[in-house]
Amino acid sequence: MRQKRPHIASLDEVRITREADGVVIEYADEKVWTTHFTLGPEVASMTDQQILDRWNECVDAQQQAAAAYKHVAVEIPTGKSQIEYFEKGYQWTPRGDVLRCVIHDGGPDGEPTVDIDDRELSWSEFGRLLTTYAGWGMRIVFVPEDELHIKPRIVVREPKRDRPKSDVPFVG
Repeated sequence: MRQKRPHIASLDEVRITREADGVVIEYADEKVWTTHFTLGPEVASMTDQQILDRWNECVDAQQQAAAAYKHVAVEIPTGKSQIEYFEKGYQWTPRGDVLRCVIHDGGPDGEPTVDIDDRELSWSEFGRLLTTYAGWGMRIVFVPEDELHIKPRIVVREPKRDRPKSDVPFVG
């Protein structure tokens, strides 16, 4: 189940459980993330309302920062490595925010494989690479293999029923 981000709450919407230097804030709505909120030793002398007020200030600041954030996706230049191996995590990670890749069906039992920078990743390896952006959205635009470096024109409409999936016949 996909969890919702915490929101500004009142005391009747949360349960606060104290820990050594902080609290656990658990929303009554189980679809909202439970949060571990570190406050330091002062937590011992704070009321639940004071703790919640501080928490709500943080949530408000996060919401304001998110509203002001203007994302610019970084694309690694053609010919430069788009991915790198992260030893500590035992996985490939993207170096930028855009991946130019080609999908194949040559894995075990027809499982997809994905080529990035002439490196073939298994479906599992590719999935692990994507978890680097867990919590983010993703748009996938399919383009011909020789046009990976070109930003395609995108038209928003329902697909035409009488048109094949590709205007270019598959040559295999």
